[in-house]
Amino acid sequence: MAKLDGKIVLVTGGTSGIGAVTAKLFQSEGAKVTVTGSSQKSVDAAKAELPGIEVLLSDAGDVAAAQALAAHMKAAHGRIDVLFVNAGVAGFTPLEQIDEAFYDRQFNINVKGVFFLLQAAIPVMPDGAAIVLTASVAGSTGGLAGGMVYGATKAALRSFGRSFAKALLPRGIRVNTISPGPVTTPLLDKDFTPAQKEAFVTGSATRIPMGRMGESEEVAAAALYLAVDATYTTGSELFVDGGLVEI
Repeated sequence: MAKLDGKIVLVTGGTSGIGAVTAKLFQSEGAKVTVTGSSQKSVDAAKAELPGIEVLLSDAGDVAAAQALAAHMKAAHGRIDVLFVNAGVAGFTPLEQIDEAFYDRQFNINVKGVFFLLQAAIPVMPDGAAIVLTASVAGSTGGLAGGMVYGATKAALRSFGRSFAKALLPRGIRVNTISPGPVTTPLLDKDFTPAQKEAFVTGSATRIPMGRMGESEEVAAAALYLAVDATYTTGSELFVDGGLVEI
């Protein structure tokens, strides 16, 4: 039997990259999957690329949108068995150039939006459900130069993983966090200039003990493990980083 046969899964930030690959993997394991995207363009593209998967437009940094998303899942599907919170943004700017808008955008999407989505979604989740959060090694290492805001948002997300795991123990809802290292995704083109991307890819190969960047499929496999197989695991952080943090 497929690991997620008959399960209802919500993947935020699921129109491309890690989210889309994970959505496909969950679908292949029998789940009925809904993904969200932050722009109409990404949603339209995903509808063509993800047949059989529901694709919704939802602003990950907007509290009302988070509440509406949870309400949709309850009305349309009755529940959420697995919630993979993957939506996020990264930004890299020298300290002296960081302004309030730069700071607020990352905290709104990576932290505030996640908290209020969890608050709205948990009542829609049955006992024994699973939540997986996508953080980053930047939450432990401080991130690359100019990435202090991004690193702080991911450290906050890691803290949420622990806190929600403890709060949801009475209901048997497991909450775990994946912290990827550098991964080849479309975000490299979205969040970096060409020069920054080249430097990032080259630097990653030298910094990572395994000598390469990761692939979205490797993070998706970790998400599936935490969602289904890690039945004695909650509040944990799984580094998918080629040994970057631990070695």
